[in-house]
Amino acid sequence: MRIYRNIPERADRPVALTIGNFDGVHLGHQAMLARLVQAARTRGLPACVMTFEPHPREFFAPDQAPTRITSLREKLELLAGCGVDRVYVCRFDYAFAQITAEAFIDDILRRGLDTCYLLVGDDFRFGARRAGDFAMLQTVLGNRSAQRGVGVAAASPLPNPSPQGGGTCMVEAMESIEVNGVRVSSTAIREALVAGNLDGARMLLGRPYSISGRVVGGDKLGKQIGFPTANVQMKHNRPPLSGIFVVEVHGLGEVPLPGAASLGVRPTVHEKGKAVLEVHLLDFDRRIYGKHLRVDFLKKLRDEEKYPDLPTLTAQIMRDVENTRNYFVNRKERQGR
Repeated sequence: MRIYRNIPERADRPVALTIGNFDGVHLGHQAMLARLVQAARTRGLPACVMTFEPHPREFFAPDQAPTRITSLREKLELLAGCGVDRVYVCRFDYAFAQITAEAFIDDILRRGLDTCYLLVGDDFRFGARRAGDFAMLQTVLGNRSAQRGVGVAAASPLPNPSPQGGGTCMVEAMESIEVNGVRVSSTAIREALVAGNLDGARMLLGRPYSISGRVVGGDKLGKQIGFPTANVQMKHNRPPLSGIFVVEVHGLGEVPLPGAASLGVRPTVHEKGKAVLEVHLLDFDRRIYGKHLRVDFLKKLRDEEKYPDLPTLTAQIMRDVENTRNYFVNRKERQGR
């Protein structure tokens, strides 16, 4: 997958495109990307995603912006796994926010990308003051016969437009996806994570919630009290959950390794700490500094707590590790039935 940090002045070839933040790359996003890739392959076009960095709400109101489910790197890895050929990461700043809906269509979708097929969400808005919508795209950019709701009518192959952006474009809008009566959305996933409902988040993501990062040096406190941990560097603006968790760690062998993780500010040892992710791997004794790991969150054991001293904290960690062992023993027994 190729990654571009800006929109070119002129397209090198026509593309099939979808646009969005794709935070979490959840089941709804995955369905949209599958439809995009199918349409792209039918037309012999690259399947492309346009996304934004930072999230527009982070730009306009950083203190009120939602937490991210995935970092940019995690999102790009997930998009690649869905078969996307190109990702255009547009820097969202004041200048980008001022682009009118008409200029967005003419300068970006037509001239910069030469969009031959466009798939958007059913609530998609674009341009300054969110003035553009699906109806505008359909009228100005695309084929007026395109229908809202992918699956109602599949798009037929169209002639590829010229690199000058002068051809027609099939425009489709995809309806929301529901799982067990719940609308799949990044907001619903964040709410599940905040509540510690990892099963609910997994249902909407189609996989366990995870955080990826490189192992970096820490304060070695875990090793001093008998529970060495891998300090996983996070790129999130702030994590969408906190507490003590049962986890599996990918990146250290052919199979994931079991562990217990602490994600939070460690109030017992820091008054005003920054959120950190520390993972204690069960029955593991190797130096892994510099390794890039993916930590899958399987079950929340408890919330973070402040203890009066290190011996009390150590005793609680012992209970957490024992509960983690029991989780994996019970899971193995369930799988063996």
